[in-house]
Amino acid sequence: MITGAGDDTPLHRSFVSVRNAGAAIGCGVLVADRLVLTCAHVVNSALGRDRFDRQPPGGEAVTLRLPHLAPGRDLTAHVAHEWWAPPRATARGSEPAVPGRVPYHGDLAVLELTADPPDGAQPAPFLPHGHAGEVIALWASGNPLPTVRAVPRVSAPPWIALDVLGPGQVTEGFSGGPLWDRARQAVVGLVTAVHRPPDGSAGAQPTMYALSVPAIEAELPTLPPPAVPTAKRGVQQLLGALERILTRPDAVLDCEERLAARLGRPSAGPAADLERLVGLAVGVRRGIPELLELVRDHHAPWGDPHGHAAHSARDDWEALRRAARTVRPGEYLTTHQRRGLSGLLAHCTRTDARTLLQRVLPHAPELPEVTGLADTVDALEGFPPAPGTPLPPLLQGVVRISADERAAGAYPADDLDAWVGRVAARSGVDEAAVDQFRADLAATAVRPPAPGAAPQAGATAPRFAPRVQVELLPGPSGRGFTYQIWTWPDRASHRLLMVRDSEAGSEQVIDDIRRVLRTEVREDPETALVEFFLPAAWLGLDVDSWESCDSDEDGPFAPGISRRVVVRTTERSRESYAGWKHRTAALPHAKGVVLDHRHTDRKVARAQLEVHRDAGTVVLCCPPDHHGALLRQCVQAGVHTVLWHRADHGERIGRDLLALVDGTHHTEIPEAVRLERAKAVAEPGHTAHHGRRLSLLYDAPDFRPGPLAPDAWVLTQP
Repeated sequence: MITGAGDDTPLHRSFVSVRNAGAAIGCGVLVADRLVLTCAHVVNSALGRDRFDRQPPGGEAVTLRLPHLAPGRDLTAHVAHEWWAPPRATARGSEPAVPGRVPYHGDLAVLELTADPPDGAQPAPFLPHGHAGEVIALWASGNPLPTVRAVPRVSAPPWIALDVLGPGQVTEGFSGGPLWDRARQAVVGLVTAVHRPPDGSAGAQPTMYALSVPAIEAELPTLPPPAVPTAKRGVQQLLGALERILTRPDAVLDCEERLAARLGRPSAGPAADLERLVGLAVGVRRGIPELLELVRDHHAPWGDPHGHAAHSARDDWEALRRAARTVRPGEYLTTHQRRGLSGLLAHCTRTDARTLLQRVLPHAPELPEVTGLADTVDALEGFPPAPGTPLPPLLQGVVRISADERAAGAYPADDLDAWVGRVAARSGVDEAAVDQFRADLAATAVRPPAPGAAPQAGATAPRFAPRVQVELLPGPSGRGFTYQIWTWPDRASHRLLMVRDSEAGSEQVIDDIRRVLRTEVREDPETALVEFFLPAAWLGLDVDSWESCDSDEDGPFAPGISRRVVVRTTERSRESYAGWKHRTAALPHAKGVVLDHRHTDRKVARAQLEVHRDAGTVVLCCPPDHHGALLRQCVQAGVHTVLWHRADHGERIGRDLLALVDGTHHTEIPEAVRLERAKAVAEPGHTAHHGRRLSLLYDAPDFRPGPLAPDAWVLTQP
């Protein structure tokens, strides 16, 4: 019996402790009656092997326990070789992962128990993670005291990065464990790694990394679909619709047997009935689409398309589809359909995920946060067709992706079109509706203007500037930095490339940025944008004037001159985000504001920002020792663009900088600042040029601000 389990009961029934020499060394989670999902490096550690060993274990037994059900009972399991995915360096290659370098791919293993688990054990329910939902992770022993609370900060497939909340310490032994979302009663990921700030880093919290549910499904596509939280709404409607279609007992038995085989679950055999059939479908991820597919293929008597029976059967089929959407509104595709689409999307590089959402859901009050096209189609899958629109948003999105990608060639556009045709036909969507939508899309596509003609308003989206994003973290001595470097080079991918947890100086930071630019970012036709994410207290740090050592034929590398360098803050509150949204909406007609020596009192500065509540751009020309306080005031007030000179101040500086931003579109401000910095260096005799030590804080409208704004921080999203 489980005492005091509360809302964590499903977690406790599925939580597994992986052991070595009698001690808990890692975790796992029950995903089927005798299958345990964990990390490959946990299995390696349990068997005394190197944690990055790529060879599948032989016949060695792994010792497990279910500590919340039978704390003193050891269980024996063996590695299922078909689901052995050791750590590797790249998504598609086979190069081994380098210890200490993150992120890496794979690192999954499935253990098969040699006997039934203890009474009360149940496979865990799984759902994709939510960007704002708090989760918990248990330590290897299952003891509740070391439980860690965390919130997702950024998705960087295949991992989710999470900020640890409160006093919890992420130590060895959390790996392989399920991330549990109490609010949604589901596992949303598998803990795989942790980045710890160096000892002595004041206030710095560790970053926990986990494999997302879509990443697990992509790595282990033949693993039986995991369970999901049991649905209740719409179940009675589903039963009623099935009763009108599966009118014979043998049809129910046949459908239940086929569905169990598809989902990798045991069939009830002769005991199967409608309740067991529906329970099987609603209890497994993508079980409802699989049920619809079986009914359509084997038990839908369409008959004469012009006869009364056919019309009645189609009415019953539509009632079944409506009930299915009520039970599981976020699942439209079967496992094979989703897997086939994911494979095609991996080759799509011309479609921006956020823009696609805006085009398909132009009237949605709040767009979901997405990272890449796979995330986007997952989000679109959950939206029903708008009234009067026969094509579901998911199919609209894939048709648009195909249209975007066709400019690069027939592949994958032709295959995407074929996929849409197959899924539409099997989902009851008229082929003519797909053809009409595709024709309408082609007719409304904006063509480039003729030479000399003015471009149409809104005709072309601004070209995408590759981004290198650097998150600076406190160093123990206060003189150096630890940091993470991300790239967002092509609208389609966003990756964590480097984590440096040993203290380094500014020259090392710039050297690492240069290395990333050279090897990971294709900068034609746009100059890359380098974004430094800083705590509010560090906004005065002169990262835009950092350069590398003079050890190259070209001289020192100074990204502030050859690249656009901006500062961003990781500390925005919900209140500041509300101000940010208001100022963004007013940006087209609002004037910039100047804060000078008269506004160095924080109360006065705050009042000035309140008076000019529409202004999204601020110029600072006060003495430098007041910059830090005023920058924090601007962030708190929701200002997204602040321009200042780190050394000089006065009326002339204020006038020059205001002239620089007045009349300049907000998307052009980073480039204008870069050119002013370059001009100052190009004119060494002009020591008063305002481009010297010019700085820009830039959280402008095509960027999403930081954490709590309103959800957890997602670097890639506007």
